[in-house]
Amino acid sequence: MSQFDIVQIIALVGWLILAVSAFASYGLSWKSSLRHVLIWAVIITGLMLLITAIQ
Repeated sequence: MSQFDIVQIIALVGWLILAVSAFASYGLSWKSSLRHVLIWAVIITGLMLLITAIQ
C-alpha cells in the first residue's frame, strides 16, 4: 500500500463522515432512509447485472 492509497482512504472516510453528519442534521428518519438506500442498492445492482449479462 503506497502513501497515496492511505491518503485516498483517509479522504474517503472524511467524506463519509461529512455526508453522515449532513444527513443527521436534517433529522430524518434513519429507518426510512435505510430502506431507501437498500432499495437503490438493489436497483443499481440489478442494472449492473443486466448490463453485464448483455455484454
